[in-house]
Amino acid sequence: MSLPTSVTVFSPAKINLFLAVTGRRGDGFHELVSVTAPLAFGDGLTAERVEAGAGEAQFTLACDAPGVPLDGSNLILRAAQAHAAATGWTGRVHFKLAKRIPMGAGLGGGSSNAVAALRALEQLTGGQAGAAKLAELAAGLGSDCAMFLPGVPVVMRGRGERVEALPAAAAARLRGQRVLLFKPGFGVSTPWAYGRMVARAGDYLPVPEAEARLAAWIARPAGVADLLFNNMEPAVFAKHLALPALLRRLRADFGVAAGMSGSGSACFALLGEGQDAAPLLAAVCAAWGTPAFGLETRCA
Repeated sequence: MSLPTSVTVFSPAKINLFLAVTGRRGDGFHELVSVTAPLAFGDGLTAERVEAGAGEAQFTLACDAPGVPLDGSNLILRAAQAHAAATGWTGRVHFKLAKRIPMGAGLGGGSSNAVAALRALEQLTGGQAGAAKLAELAAGLGSDCAMFLPGVPVVMRGRGERVEALPAAAAARLRGQRVLLFKPGFGVSTPWAYGRMVARAGDYLPVPEAEARLAAWIARPAGVADLLFNNMEPAVFAKHLALPALLRRLRADFGVAAGMSGSGSACFALLGEGQDAAPLLAAVCAAWGTPAFGLETRCA
């Protein structure tokens, strides 16, 4: 069977519907319990085999969006190098990233791109790494990477590398949920947000309480709105007052459940079937101005 010379892989954004940061580890990472869902909105990553030239890098990257690093700091290239090191594959690939997920948003764009690169290389190489090695590579690339492998809502634990599927009935409540996604013109640095949690000290949620909250939601036929929780919000909201101000307005004026995804700055509101998203988008633009990003999507 001949292998493809070019593939395009969808790279979804994610939202954290439940995020409990439970404490700081000795290595500086934080422990968490989180429910994440991939979205129907995301980037597209094309990987094309090219002829090797003298002195040229094995993997190169181009992107249609300004500000995206194209050097070895980009997780796409780091993922490709890790795959090549694990498999011994020596082919040369040029990646083209169609960037739609905003940066500094807490939507997992970089981590999703890394997993998309792994998936693309598996297709180009005929699956040389295999599922187990792919999971190992993803976990080694970053805390959020492993959650993108299953392509379904999952529970993340540890620093995010321990991933398990939600029970079928609970996952079914999330799939297809309409989501209004929106982000102001500024981003939030994830290291800064965690640093603020360390400085504030009192925002952590103990593991038993986090697990009890999650277990209670899974056990009862509750809606998605009952799951929403994010204890990174107090630290981020204390500086970026525009975030809680808009969320309060959306809840009060439109009766929606809303929250921040990850460390922000992107937020989301849960939409009912048949609910018109246009007035909410108008409220976002009125509050945050034209640099704001907003669109409607669904949980995958």
